[in-house]
Amino acid sequence: MVVAIPPVLYKYRHFSARTVEQLCMDQVYYADPSTFNDPLDSKPCVEADCDVSTLERTVFELVRRRVEARMSTAAHTIKYRGPKTLGHIAKHSKAEAQRTLDELAYSATNPEYEAAPPLPHVQLLASTIERELLLQYDKGVFSLAKRYDCPLMWSHYGEQHHGLCLGYKMPSGALPGLHGVMYGGARVVKASAVASMLAGDAAARSAVDEAVLLRKARDWRYEKEWRLLGPRGVGDAPLELVEVLFGTRCTGAVKHAVARALHDRDKSVKLYEMHEVHGTFRLKRRRLDEDELSASYPRRALAAMEGFDDLDASATS
Repeated sequence: MVVAIPPVLYKYRHFSARTVEQLCMDQVYYADPSTFNDPLDSKPCVEADCDVSTLERTVFELVRRRVEARMSTAAHTIKYRGPKTLGHIAKHSKAEAQRTLDELAYSATNPEYEAAPPLPHVQLLASTIERELLLQYDKGVFSLAKRYDCPLMWSHYGEQHHGLCLGYKMPSGALPGLHGVMYGGARVVKASAVASMLAGDAAARSAVDEAVLLRKARDWRYEKEWRLLGPRGVGDAPLELVEVLFGTRCTGAVKHAVARALHDRDKSVKLYEMHEVHGTFRLKRRRLDEDELSASYPRRALAAMEGFDDLDASATS
């Protein structure tokens, strides 16, 4: 089922120097999934649904690609790109992959395994596919939410309502890398799907991507999360910032700092304040009065003004 992308998606943030820098530089941060607060998130389990030879081929290819990518990066860094270097990389990566298979086959003969062969070997191969799969998923995640008025998300991600929420306009067409999160189901990735993915099957790639990066426990469904995938770390924002909402506990000084940081953007950004709906547990937003805010900030400390008055008085006496 194709789910329509909301016109605006939201990113809850705490206020920090990094937040101001990314607002000024129009950047986003693609987080490493291993840093997520849910240890079950982005942690698939591989199901060995194919024969031993297919599992071995899958392990071999995963290890070969990982070693080849690592060595190619190192060679590029030191500017070694000749045919001898490429040949050495290919040879070494295949040797490392075969050594991994040999070690797994030997470990499977351990008499301490209670299960009869070939089950120990199958389990070892499946766990190796799982580990290698995660090593090669070097994508980062920029998490977004459908709602800007979720009290739980303001508490968890918006610095207990002291922070802010950034609204990004979605493009009219498809945005590669943007996916809605699915809640519930299983964390299982079929080994056969991994094998097909390595063979170039686009549908298998999509299924593995979904299981690794786009599925969470049903308990998280209140977040209504969307994920934009990209290279890990800071990158230029592929989305247009159109709104900033300040939490109910956000200070005037923070609002002023953000408003000034966004003042000279080519396209204006709408600023809102969040407020409680009296007698309920709901939140609503209203436009921030920037004129009123600018009349109060920045201000000069009264104590400093009085100090200069004393100096002026002594100079004239």
